[in-house]
This record gives sequence, structure tokens and C-alpha cells, in this order.
Amino acid sequence: MDRSQKAKLVDTLHQALSDTACVVVTHQNGMTVEEVTTLRRQMRAVGAGFRVTKNRLARRALEGTKFEQLSALFKGPTAIAFSRDPVAAAKVAVEFAKKNEKLLIIGGGLGAQQLDAKGVNALATMPSLDQLRGKILGMLQTPATRIAGVLQAPGSKLARVFAAYGKGA
Repeated sequence: MDRSQKAKLVDTLHQALSDTACVVVTHQNGMTVEEVTTLRRQMRAVGAGFRVTKNRLARRALEGTKFEQLSALFKGPTAIAFSRDPVAAAKVAVEFAKKNEKLLIIGGGLGAQQLDAKGVNALATMPSLDQLRGKILGMLQTPATRIAGVLQAPGSKLARVFAAYGKGA
């Protein structure tokens, strides 16, 4: 890889990290191409990304981002998971690590907050942004549905009384 390719890779990774809310730093010892491909597909399905990184280039890409404090974690066979959703990358990485011992969660970052492995695991147990939106929408719709039911009830009861009176007369 020549200098221009390295510079382009650093710029691409820097842009991806600037636009993300959550980064999970992992060590992936001995993962096969098939396993990494499976993990990448799972990440893409939730709008996240997964990249195997060269430590020196990743440290350069972190400079000037809110994740700059994570540079100390980049030692050994490092890969990163990242997403705009604050929970998506952590959820997929933790679930994959539970099933595959070759992937080890080292730490991560949520905004400017640095997380250790326990913090990433705790983050993975939280509901995703879409799940939270669904819950809020459900809570907002429930009272409206109840009000509509209450308002319709007297009209339908009157209609039944008139229908019964009409049949009986």
C-alpha cells in the first residue's frame, strides 16, 4: 500500500468516525474470512459497519474526532465496529462475540465517553433507537385510540337502541 492509498484510507475512516455515534474496538484473533463476512453482513443489516484496521492508520484517523481518546486501545489484531445508532454496533458485536470466541470486545466509545468492555456490554443491552421510537409512538397512540373508542361508544349504543326499537315496532 503506497502513501496515497494510506492517506485515502485514513481520510475515509476519519469521515466514517466523524459521522458515527458509537465505536466498538475489538480484537479478532484467527477469524476466518467467512466469519468476518458474516459479521459484516450482520452489521450492515442494522446500519453499522465493521472494519479490520491497521493500528497506526486507525490512530491517525481518530485524530480530531470525538473518539480520539480510544487510540490507546489500538494494539494487536484490531477491528472496529461503528454506527450512527448509539446501540446498533455494540449489540451486533456483543452478540457475535458471545457465539464466537475469536472476537473479543476491548472497549469503545459513545460520543466523547470512553467505554471499557463492560460498558460496551451494558450498552448492548439497551433498546435501539428504532425500538425506543416504536415504544414512544405506541405510548402516544394508545390514549388517542382509547379516546376514539369512548367517543364512538355512545353513538353505536344509540344506533343499536334505535335499531331494536325499529324491529320491535
